This record gives sequence, C-alpha cells and structure tokens, in this order.
Amino acid sequence: MLFNIFDLGLVNFQKAEQFQKEVFKAVKNNFLKSALILCQHYPVITLGRQAKKLNIKASGEELKRRGIPLYEIERGGDVTYHGPGQLVVYPIFNLDYFKRDIHLFLRRLEELAMQVLSDFGIFSQSQPGLTGVWVENKKIASIGIAIRNWITYYGLAINIKRDDLSNFSLIRPCGMDIMMTSLESVLGEEVSVDSVKEILIRRLQNDQSSLAGIRRGY
Repeated sequence: MLFNIFDLGLVNFQKAEQFQKEVFKAVKNNFLKSALILCQHYPVITLGRQAKKLNIKASGEELKRRGIPLYEIERGGDVTYHGPGQLVVYPIFNLDYFKRDIHLFLRRLEELAMQVLSDFGIFSQSQPGLTGVWVENKKIASIGIAIRNWITYYGLAINIKRDDLSNFSLIRPCGMDIMMTSLESVLGEEVSVDSVKEILIRRLQNDQSSLAGIRRGY
C-alpha cells in the first residue's frame, strides 16, 4: 500500500493539528490513500477524550509562566505532554487498506515503537491492559489515536531527549502515577531525533506486509 510521509520538523501544536486535519480530508476524499506525519512540538499539554483535569498538577498560572499551552483534543486517552525532545508520529491511515480493527492498529503502533527501540539495543515491552511502550517500569512511548470513517489520526510519541522529561512532572501522565523515561536516559548517551526518525522510516520501508510502498511528500 502506498502512503506519503510528511516531515514537519519542530512545529507549533496547533499548526500540526491543522495540517493533520487537511491531510485527513485528503485521505477521506481519496486524494491520498494514507499518510504519515512526523514532527516535534514546542512544549504543550493535551487532554484526550477521557482526560480528567485533576491529572494536571500544575496551576494555570504555572503553565502560563512556563509558556506551556493546554489543549483539549479528540484522541483517546488522558493527559500527556509533548515537547521538542520527542518524535511525534501521526498516522493518517485509511483502515480499509489495512484491517478495520482499532485494537490491532494500536498493537501495531506499539510494535513499531518497540522495533525502533530494539535497533538502539533497548528492550521494551507493552503492559497488559495499558496502551504504550515501557522500559522496565518506566514509560518511553505513548499512544493515543482517534478514528473517523475508519481513518486514523493522532498517534504515537517516543521520548528521546532526557532534558525534556521534567515537564512530565506537571501532570499525571496518562492519568497514572508513573515515571517517564527516554532513549537518552536509558542509553546514557546523546541520541538525535533525526536518527530515531530515520530508523522508524526504515522499519516501515522494510515492512513488506501492510506497510509496504512508502512514498515521501513534503
């Protein structure tokens, strides 16, 4: 199956969300079969459909002082943080070309993240009954999607930079009292976002089953 890859680099969350909506319309109207958006965000906190504002530990004044906006969005899940030290992956996939199974799609996203981490020598795993990827008892990748007309949007965030983890203390990530980690924290060395991005794209290119035939678009 053919789908485009759009790399937005470091981008404001609202601009990325608007671009995501435009790509969603293109997929819905069959101008694109499916697409993958890659980006990093300036610091932002987002609340999913099941989110409770009690899971934001910082006051509105504190968030304003830090310059961290807060948005309520359509994805599933609770509260999360995005920052420039993450790779955020938004798959705008028409599941008519895959399989109409949301849980299977979530598992595929988890598997993709685990494959990328394994290429860095990191053993990771999913947790029964939870969504995302963990290294021992710390979460390293978060997943929250929405779906409409069997087209997915929102997606996957992989923590890469260790110096971008402190803002997770402002929230209860995913509504839980958990610790977050990153590739740099686990490896004890610097890891570039571009290197993770390249490995993720290569993993998709080498998937000859449902994720074959990738075409770039900028």
